[in-house]
Amino acid sequence: MDVEETALFRFLTPDGPTSAVLFNSPHSGDAFPEDFLERSQLSRGTLRRASDLYVDEIIASFVDEGACVMSAKLPRAYLDLNREPLELDPRLIEGVLPVEANTRSLRVAGGLGTVPRVISDGIEIYAGKLTLAEALERIEAAYMPYHRRLYQALADLRAQHARVLLVDCHSMPSTLRGASPSRLPDIVLGDRFGTSASVDIVDALEAAFVAEGFSVSRNQPYAGAYITECYGRPEIGWHAVQVEINRALIMDERSLLPLDGFEACAMRLRAALRGVLHHKPFEIRNSDLHFPQKAAE
Repeated sequence: MDVEETALFRFLTPDGPTSAVLFNSPHSGDAFPEDFLERSQLSRGTLRRASDLYVDEIIASFVDEGACVMSAKLPRAYLDLNREPLELDPRLIEGVLPVEANTRSLRVAGGLGTVPRVISDGIEIYAGKLTLAEALERIEAAYMPYHRRLYQALADLRAQHARVLLVDCHSMPSTLRGASPSRLPDIVLGDRFGTSASVDIVDALEAAFVAEGFSVSRNQPYAGAYITECYGRPEIGWHAVQVEINRALIMDERSLLPLDGFEACAMRLRAALRGVLHHKPFEIRNSDLHFPQKAAE
């Protein structure tokens, strides 16, 4: 296993033949920059509520089964990698925003743009506004390198396989305010309403989760955000599915500590996700692999 470690992400590459599947966890980061903690009016413990804690742990072992695995280190409250590059919130960022900025998306309206204004339960992160320079510096220094690495990894896999799959892994609160029923299903699979991945892939994932005893819904209430939409291009052999795991399965949502049964549940989740590694179009076949020549040093 090769480990690529930076301040922004951890990228795991298996030894030997590589599967056509890449697992990604863009919201599990828990490394808070000190200047961010000083700028925020919230405690580190409160800010952690925005992160998809433990998801990176659940998927890390897939590198031993031939899959690449990528996970963010910086927290979602600092920078949201599952947004457009410039989904900027004029209620947070002072001054005139770039003309290409998307200031009117539903995510920005909820305070959850590329540089979030609130954590998921609507609590304001900052007492005042940020400058445009601060926001752009985060995007240039952290957002762009993460997506460049993710894009390159998928392009490399596509050069080896007829089609590739990005499994974008997240966790969700067990309940949503005003939602009915109040308790969300165990798993929500998002494929942008059938546009980011072929139906056989999503069918196989759903069947695998159901076989492990999980309740599953598709695209409700989460259809997949920017990463799924951006990288899911079935017409060129790039497929992407967002997987949302109900946090009540793995953690105490108040204390943020893993449940006593965390590892047992993680094993069931891995068993379900493992199904895509053995889904026929994504199986490792040595004869099909064409590794690019290593560049001369």
